[in-house]
Amino acid sequence: MLTVEIPGDFNGGVRLSLAHLVLDYNGTIAEDGALILGVPERLAQLAELLTIHVITADTHGSAAEKLAGLPVSLHILPPGAQSEAKAAFVRELGADQCVAIGNGRNDATMLQETALGLVVIQAEGAAQITVAAADIVSKSIEDALDLLLHPKRLIATLRN
Repeated sequence: MLTVEIPGDFNGGVRLSLAHLVLDYNGTIAEDGALILGVPERLAQLAELLTIHVITADTHGSAAEKLAGLPVSLHILPPGAQSEAKAAFVRELGADQCVAIGNGRNDATMLQETALGLVVIQAEGAAQITVAAADIVSKSIEDALDLLLHPKRLIATLRN
């Protein structure tokens, strides 16, 4: 569990009690089907605090192979209605205990549903609707994961 007190107006100044990290795959933790350097090490560290889920359409068909041996559960979505499937997934986990990271249009609703939504703008860019749905915009997945590894950075960004 990762607990962070955010003073001020963010979520009413309440405590974030996060149990789950939900990640999109392509464009978020992977580029062109390959994991981004530094991601496996950060996921291993975060797995000590959070249950990690990767939810993806697996566009390149490589997610299972690339994630093998990492402390994550992989959820491959069927084609169609992916935005709603991702949102339903976090609701099933308990959205108020989830932090989610994504970049694509189909991640927007998922980020809106969770207690904390982060969008990353990397090689694929990020959909405008997803940027608007996020609580935090990050320039890389490494930076986004580091926010969770160093929660005082979250406080500095979100406090009022």
